[in-house]
Amino acid sequence: ERRMMLWTVVALALTTGCHALVTPLAVQPRLKRSPVLQMTSTLTKETPVTINSEGPTGGMFTASSPEDRRVGPPDGGEIEFKVVYVVLESQYQSSMSAAVREINEKTGIKTECVGYLLEELRDPANVAAFKRDLADANVFVGSLIFVQELADVVAEAVKAERERLDAVVVFPSMPEVMRLNKLGSFTMASLGQSKSVISDFMKKKKAEDQSSFEEAMLKLLRTLPKVLKYLPGDKAKDAKTFMMSFQYWLGGSPENLRSMLLNLAKQYSGREELDDALIIAEPVLLPDKGIWHPMAPQVYETVDEYREWLDKEHAPFAGLEEDAPVVGLVVQKSHINTGDAGHYISLISELEARGARVVCIYSGGLDFSGPVRDYFFSSRGGKPAVDSVINLTGFALVGGPAAQDHPKAVKTLTELGVPYLCAVPLVFQSFQEWEASELGLHPVQVALQVSLPELDGAIEPIIYAGREGVTGKSVPLDDRVSMLASRALKWATLRAKENKDKHIAITIFSFPPDKGNVGTAAYLDVFGSICAVAKELDKRGYDLGSDFDPESVTPESLMDAVLHDKEARFDSPTLNVAYRMPVSEYYDLTPYAHELEENWGKAPGELNSDGQNLVIYGVKLGNVFIGVQPSFGYEGDPMRLLFSRSASPHHGFAAYYTYLERIFKADAVLHFGTHGSLEFMPGKQVGMAQDCYPDRLAGTIPNLYYYAANNPSEATIAKRRSYAATISYLTPPAENAGLYKGLKEVQELVSSYQGLRENEGRGPSIVNSIVAASFTCNLDTDMAEFIKTDEKLHEALGMKNPFLADETASFDAKDVSLDARDQIVGLVYRKLMEIESRLLPMGLHTVGVPPTADEAVATLVSIAEIDRPEDDVIGLPRILANSMNRDLEEVYKNANNGVLEDVEFLQKITLATRAAVKALVDESTGADGRVMEVIPMAKIMANALGAKPQYRVSLSKSGFSKGSTDPALTPLFEYLEFCLKQVVADNELGALAEALNGKYIEPGPGGDPIRNPAVLPTGKNMHALDPQSIPTSAAVDCAKRVVDKLLARLEKDTGSMPESVAFTLWGTDNIKTYGESLAQVLELVGVRPLPDALGRVNKLQLIPLEELGRPRVDVVVTCSGVFRDLFVNQMNLLDRAIKLAAEADEPLDQNFVRKHALQQAEEMGCTVRDAATRVFSNAAGSYSANVGLAIENGGWESENQLQDQFIQRKGFAFNSDKPGVIDQQTELFKAALSTVDVTFQNLDSSEISISDVSHYYDSDPTKVVQGLRKDGRSPAAMMADTTTANAQVRTLSETVRLDARTKLLNPKFYEGMLNSGYEGAREITKRLRNTMGWSATSGAVDNFVYEDANDTFIKDPEMQRRLLDTNPNAFRDMVTTFLEANGRGYWDTDPENIDRLQELYQEIEDKIEGVAS
Repeated sequence: ERRMMLWTVVALALTTGCHALVTPLAVQPRLKRSPVLQMTSTLTKETPVTINSEGPTGGMFTASSPEDRRVGPPDGGEIEFKVVYVVLESQYQSSMSAAVREINEKTGIKTECVGYLLEELRDPANVAAFKRDLADANVFVGSLIFVQELADVVAEAVKAERERLDAVVVFPSMPEVMRLNKLGSFTMASLGQSKSVISDFMKKKKAEDQSSFEEAMLKLLRTLPKVLKYLPGDKAKDAKTFMMSFQYWLGGSPENLRSMLLNLAKQYSGREELDDALIIAEPVLLPDKGIWHPMAPQVYETVDEYREWLDKEHAPFAGLEEDAPVVGLVVQKSHINTGDAGHYISLISELEARGARVVCIYSGGLDFSGPVRDYFFSSRGGKPAVDSVINLTGFALVGGPAAQDHPKAVKTLTELGVPYLCAVPLVFQSFQEWEASELGLHPVQVALQVSLPELDGAIEPIIYAGREGVTGKSVPLDDRVSMLASRALKWATLRAKENKDKHIAITIFSFPPDKGNVGTAAYLDVFGSICAVAKELDKRGYDLGSDFDPESVTPESLMDAVLHDKEARFDSPTLNVAYRMPVSEYYDLTPYAHELEENWGKAPGELNSDGQNLVIYGVKLGNVFIGVQPSFGYEGDPMRLLFSRSASPHHGFAAYYTYLERIFKADAVLHFGTHGSLEFMPGKQVGMAQDCYPDRLAGTIPNLYYYAANNPSEATIAKRRSYAATISYLTPPAENAGLYKGLKEVQELVSSYQGLRENEGRGPSIVNSIVAASFTCNLDTDMAEFIKTDEKLHEALGMKNPFLADETASFDAKDVSLDARDQIVGLVYRKLMEIESRLLPMGLHTVGVPPTADEAVATLVSIAEIDRPEDDVIGLPRILANSMNRDLEEVYKNANNGVLEDVEFLQKITLATRAAVKALVDESTGADGRVMEVIPMAKIMANALGAKPQYRVSLSKSGFSKGSTDPALTPLFEYLEFCLKQVVADNELGALAEALNGKYIEPGPGGDPIRNPAVLPTGKNMHALDPQSIPTSAAVDCAKRVVDKLLARLEKDTGSMPESVAFTLWGTDNIKTYGESLAQVLELVGVRPLPDALGRVNKLQLIPLEELGRPRVDVVVTCSGVFRDLFVNQMNLLDRAIKLAAEADEPLDQNFVRKHALQQAEEMGCTVRDAATRVFSNAAGSYSANVGLAIENGGWESENQLQDQFIQRKGFAFNSDKPGVIDQQTELFKAALSTVDVTFQNLDSSEISISDVSHYYDSDPTKVVQGLRKDGRSPAAMMADTTTANAQVRTLSETVRLDARTKLLNPKFYEGMLNSGYEGAREITKRLRNTMGWSATSGAVDNFVYEDANDTFIKDPEMQRRLLDTNPNAFRDMVTTFLEANGRGYWDTDPENIDRLQELYQEIEDKIEGVAS
């Protein structure tokens, strides 16, 4: 019995250890030889399918019916044996149907079988039918039930019938479904609920080498039934039946499934008369791994055997040359087993028709790393035997969808070193449904088959096969197969072609156009970087023309070559024309050109045109072309397309990409910097069709894309929609913002006070001076707002507020206590330190130039301040606070409230941290100021003969002698040493060179390098994260702290709890923080996110009101278009959570979600569940509210116009009851916003703040809410700042003031930008324009911001001259912005300022026109 139990545990370990996906074991297929021809998708023509793009309940992709999978006796009659099955994919449908037909024909047992695809069980009608079928079934079979909410549906239905059913057989699925297994005495009831030595051993072995482990388990699976056969007792017999059933199922052929069903009938349904030998055959199995080819007589288990067949038989027959490019294919064995390999055969045929050789491998398990090593490397010398690889399973290389091992996959693919494409077969949609869908690929597939492979470094998620609705067969999609083959071969060609013969197109951007913006990219010195790239290409043998001299070429000379004059208007002929494309040539070479006429009329049009030809701007340097991507087309008529959900590129845009592919014949295109317009052109969200514009424009050219490392969300859009292989670049080094002008003077006064605070003569006088100086440098508003809401301090000040203009004259510090004076000074000091310590990106980054050691210090200081429990690292501020027996959270709280002693203590910690980190960096800095080698700590200590490391010496000198001996410093500074190596490492040029040679680009996460140093070093193929992994538990904890601070601040400011908060969710922010803002929404509503058994966050639990300790707060969530694309499953989670709260039977004064949903349901005549819709975004394929675009172009007439635009573009509702559909629900959106008390956003990174980009104000609904509220009251506008360990919640006005002081008005910022020249001047203007955007959407900009900016940039003649000389177009835009701010009532200033601006505008115009002429 002990031995038998051991074998059973091994079986369970196998089913859970190999649990994941659809590449199971197999059965020998009966493949016929056929000529190697391109297959066509004729099946759909033969079997028409009724298309319903919304599905059976108005929102589901799956329009197929389980009745299509019902098979019974041909002559009817009473059913004797009934089988119900549920599967993830449809490839088993054909085999199961054939198996049941054969049973009916050959055994006389009247058998019925009906199958349900897992996704069909979202439809309540299908769930009801499923339960009815189970009620009279004999056997239930389930496999790969891995979607949590649907696994719950299956488990509930089967559990109700389990005792009555003869047998329940569930193959790898979620544990709650696996536990339903019942074969006589064999069950899995304790699966996942207890530990054992054997299961621990299995996990250990799997972790050591999953590939070898799986292979051993697969061999065990084959031999185990034979062993069990000789063991006595029913348990052994039942365990054997389960293992045999597993083999039959994984075999997949009609014969294997017939034997499985008959064996179950014989063993458990009383059909003992069945003859084992004649009817129930042994499983027929293919090798567990091998090389498969549809023309081959067998599966080959070695490379040499396959090569011999290929070279001697197939290649001569197919006309394939010996030196032909070789494409490796990774396929699912189950599709071969079930005879559902038409889509594979089609691609193989297409590749071979183009002259390529193919090596097609499979695995019996879920770890393909072993087969990749065995079959994609040459048996002689171990070199790669393939030139590119396409994974046709659509899943992660190791582990499928349930238990991935991305580091192992990356290690394998790095060793192989060839481009790795992961194409996607449609699983939950027929291809007609996909074609009709604006979203494109099903959300579950996006998570499993796009997001997860990206973590392996996969590129180009091209849909290549669909599911035929009635038969469930996979059908190749001709044009997609052709596109996939073309792109794979283009990547392969890069490996073979000599560098001197390669044509490389570098594409730069100009947005917004016509404003001196050619060469736009976030934080990137574009022309300096192109210069570095050009020199690198020249060094590696690329042909840049005979005139190219790497010694003399400069960014300025390249800029002049492209622009002729950097002051040129965008549409001016002074831009260099590289090619004039006749209209006839354009129409001949651009197949979709006529489709653009609806929006743009006939070519050539007005954009990128000389009136007769289409004009391609740029310059050719030998085989390298530097071109300017045309604009979106908004500049001619800013409001023309703002309200449309989709549009099309103009003729000039299409002509540019036609030129690259058809005339210049680019071997690769490099899009330069964050970001252009290609990836945001109209089309599906994910899973492009041939009529999607990103797909049309990208064509077949390999697309490389330099993308800022801190923007993984938009980089992911570029990867998915324009097939980009991204290469991350570093953002500029950061420094502390520092203090300047009047702020420095206030700091000096504070320092004076610290020494004289108890002097009753001097102390109060200094306080009075501090108050007066605060008015001078506009700190008064921040101080006044704090005192107004702090009753205790207000009372201590004699109910006077010294920072209010009408009360300051009557205030004298000598009339108040020392404690009150201390707190006034403490508040001012804390505000100064807040400004001083703010991180400020300095200048612009040049590709291939890592930061100096000094430039790395500020970043390392920020890294050192964060606790990292997952790495067993305690942040330095906490270590130092602990050493003084202080609680860091208490210090933060007191300092924020102006407790002078703790403000001083916190500043002491800050300065000590900076000094200690600098001491560490100095030890590894060479004479040139750069880190040459990070010296290991052990080496330092050894060399110093036991002396203390310098960082400990520094801490002791800073007054933390006890803290300097803390053992927790060792792991922290070891971590900092590692981070220092990453910060100064550089592979940005190296990765580009490798990619252009057709090599694999190592993947890495994008995001904030301070929060996640794994973002570094740059030069990686950037990815986001597993969308189902967020919010993490750490993010939930952080979210609770921020929500508590938000509610406390609101209660302090307003005296009451808010009933409804309007949230904005961003893609990049949630990637950086692992879902903190997502978790904040759930925390407000009072719902706890929980992981399922596989660690995916898709379960919810309503937090009891007693535990919550406050009412549930209603939310209105506006998701960015990028968030929608990346996190549609999290939108599902949010919608389910809000509806869970709305349907909770709780008092309305304790549940504002329910209160508002009931009101709106009554007003709108809908159900409470529908009225509780609170998750909104853009329409599929549409991005942003375009408010920022209108403000950029200045074409808007009134704020009402902007607000209407926001509502129209963002009012598309997500409904978890109808997954895959985002419907326009404008009235519901307005009703939800009309109850909002607070608007709220998050700042999570010091690199991107609210004036750096237009996104934040573009999605700000503050004035929208004010216009919709019945009382017309403006909501409180709040922002959370989690850029430091001391998270803050501020008003929006406070945040705007802080941002202006640290950037726009800060000499350190604008001088750093001006030192970067042309691009830097543009960056200054951009921040002024974005500041005005906040005036338009929220009214949160103080007048002094405009006034001080005018003093800085306009009143100073020398500054005028510098801006005019550096970038006159950008300066003109700055002057225009000042005039517009005044004209729209946002800036009240003296008439002479306006007169000066108007005169200056005319001067700049004259200069530009003079230059242009």
